[in-house]
Amino acid sequence: MSSVVQDDIHAASLSSIRSELRSLTHASGFYRVDRALFSVSGKDRVRWLNGMVSNNIRDLASGHGVYAFVLNAQGQIQGDLYAFNRGESLVLEIDRAQSDSLLAQLRRYIIMDKVEIQEIAELTPVGVTGPHSKRALEASGFVLPDMKPLEFLGVHWNGADVTVVRADNPVEGYELWAPGERVDSLFQTLNSAGASEIHASTVEEFRILSGIPKFGQDIRERTLPQETGQERALNYTKGCYIGQEIVERIRARGSVHRMLTGFESEGAVPALGTKIQNEGKDVGEITSVAILPSSDGHHLALGYLRRESAEKDLLADGKKVKVRSLPFAELHSEQP
Repeated sequence: MSSVVQDDIHAASLSSIRSELRSLTHASGFYRVDRALFSVSGKDRVRWLNGMVSNNIRDLASGHGVYAFVLNAQGQIQGDLYAFNRGESLVLEIDRAQSDSLLAQLRRYIIMDKVEIQEIAELTPVGVTGPHSKRALEASGFVLPDMKPLEFLGVHWNGADVTVVRADNPVEGYELWAPGERVDSLFQTLNSAGASEIHASTVEEFRILSGIPKFGQDIRERTLPQETGQERALNYTKGCYIGQEIVERIRARGSVHRMLTGFESEGAVPALGTKIQNEGKDVGEITSVAILPSSDGHHLALGYLRRESAEKDLLADGKKVKVRSLPFAELHSEQP
């Protein structure tokens, strides 16, 4: 294949991502969410899960959810998840890439507890995101009240029971837990209501521009909770849980040595794992790179940086790097 043809394909791909990203940030778009759902039942479910994760399950009201980390005794992140209270059971939503390993770790701590975990294989999570997302859902037959982030409710849609969750993205959005056999019909209805189908590459671009770290990429098994900047995952008054002592020690100290940071780099697209340097010393690392260049042709990335280096001259592969605030302003720009 000639370089000209390859360039044309690359340009077409970037154009498609731009168009889809604009739907997510200025209109509405729908897509499959690559997460699995698990039911947690049994009379000890609340007490057990509250002792396993970094957020407050004990006081979680029915119809609401939280984002949380699972830590080891050293306070290092072993995985992340969303937990929802359905009254008679809890629901865990976990990225499929980490669900097997994370569930194996959770199950190891079910000793004498009356707790059962089962996958809800019949449901498929679908995302609907954008400032017009509620309008698209209502045009598709969903009647929705105003909802707070991670609040959810059950609705009856075209003969099927669907759970609607208000998302916690920086852009308005929802998630639908729909029967797998009804997803194609749901997509067709949303498309007829004016929403656009969004592909996985654009969903990943949206994640990076939103400044949301991903476990296994931006969050690794030695990462500490406060390093991620995801304070929404932590509750400091809930009582004991695995790793709590380290989390409290960091809070008392006031800060961590490094933080998840947005970067803008010059030159070629930086490779994942590229070290960020100041005066020849490694002070950070790039962990995710956006596909689209910024408005001035530079490249946007997520990574970690030592706190004391934020105001210093930074290089990655010999090219200048600037610190950018998160989420990136490009998330809401007219021409992403």
